[in-house]
Amino acid sequence: MSTVTTAPESRQRWLVLATVALAQLMVVLDATIVNIALPSAQADLGFSDNDRQWVVTAYALAFGSLLLLGGRLADMFGRRRMFLVGLVGFALASALGGAAQSFELLIAARALQGVFAAVLAPAALSVLTTTFTVPKERARAFGVFGAIAGMGGAIGLLLGGYLTENFNWRWNLYVNVLIAVVAFVAGSVLLSRTEVTHRSRFDVPGVVLASTGLFALVFGFSQAEPQGWDAPVVWGSLAASVVLLVAFVRRQRTAEYPLLPLEIVLDRDRGAGFLAILVAGSGMFGVFLFLTYYLQLTLGYTPMQTGTAFLPMVVFIIITAQVQSNILVPRFGPKLLVPVGMTVGAAAMVWFTTLDATSSYGHVVVGLIAMGIAMGSIMPASFQIATLGIAPRQAGAASAMVSTSQQVGGAIGTAVLNTLAATAATAYLTDHSPATPQVMTDAAIHSFSVAYSWSAGIFLLGAVLTATLFRTRADRAARLADAAPAAVHGEPVLAH
Repeated sequence: MSTVTTAPESRQRWLVLATVALAQLMVVLDATIVNIALPSAQADLGFSDNDRQWVVTAYALAFGSLLLLGGRLADMFGRRRMFLVGLVGFALASALGGAAQSFELLIAARALQGVFAAVLAPAALSVLTTTFTVPKERARAFGVFGAIAGMGGAIGLLLGGYLTENFNWRWNLYVNVLIAVVAFVAGSVLLSRTEVTHRSRFDVPGVVLASTGLFALVFGFSQAEPQGWDAPVVWGSLAASVVLLVAFVRRQRTAEYPLLPLEIVLDRDRGAGFLAILVAGSGMFGVFLFLTYYLQLTLGYTPMQTGTAFLPMVVFIIITAQVQSNILVPRFGPKLLVPVGMTVGAAAMVWFTTLDATSSYGHVVVGLIAMGIAMGSIMPASFQIATLGIAPRQAGAASAMVSTSQQVGGAIGTAVLNTLAATAATAYLTDHSPATPQVMTDAAIHSFSVAYSWSAGIFLLGAVLTATLFRTRADRAARLADAAPAAVHGEPVLAH
């Protein structure tokens, strides 16, 4: 069954953008907001250092493994409905986690947050995709949305530090309830009640293969740092994920109602967009993870000071995203600007390798500004191109792939860079025994530099791949013109 979509009036579209951007911010920052609160939560609930990782991992596992299912639900039952359901569920899970009196209940709540984040994130992006179809407005909207995706982690660190120092760790979860209530009220009023819904059947085998395959992938990478790459649980999970995801792709080729229509991924522009988001998500963890360690452990910053230190990056993401989306992307296209952003990101990582135990914040801020420019160049253009030319009935699936790319990229980046840093620190200590406090400090800084160097390599690889894969503007325009006749059959494409 389907009904006709009616886009919001022009005066309401920007309020719709504010609503979905608020929901997206809540989902993205929740991946990092609890990090700073972990020591306080651990002291309160009494869980071990070995168990601590699950507070972060439980959210990432549920979120990353169920995103494709969440996108399908948005396409089948309506974006507005699933957006509101996701908000209610996320708020309830956050309240449960904030009130948790045991470690087990906290982990269950974090996993439940991930489940509803997987419903909410694709619905939010697909609302944006189908609301903004006028090229100029679409560019501005995706500039805002992409900026939020790029800066959400930094805002999570800032907000987490403030709440932990001035209230307590539980407010890192309770704050989501406040955000969700505002977004729910706004969404109930602003989002269109008449939209296309597709009451097709679920591809149950596809759902099982995709969800278990993505779960195994994220789980395998999440266990690489604490268990080691040679641990059976790590290589076994990664091997299982390869088998399951290959089986999923084969299933999608023949399924009557595919969970992820393969033409979404196989299009060169969209594929390059997904790749850019994955690379940016994995590479930028060199900033969020290791620079946080550096500021707190080496320079002695408090959690609040650490979060505040990231503000220049946030500011430059916002500025760059708007300049890129409104001026540069329409003129030059992602084929030029995304690789340039990747190159600037690589330069920022190289700059961070020069930090030492006596570096000032002025030294740090140069790299943060460069990272802000990089993320502001990569994310908005990539988000926009990844949903360009998509029929409304596939907007949820395409949006889910965007979020999946970011989540999987983050999981890969955390595992790989963490392992490389830990190995480098161990080797340094072995070569510089005995392990005096000064040697320990030098080992930590050396391990951070190794991680930054590899992160720079990730960004450079992304620059080469995206420069190769993205189509030229002329080629893209010709392909969209060829796709336009689909509108005759009631299936308009969402053009740039």
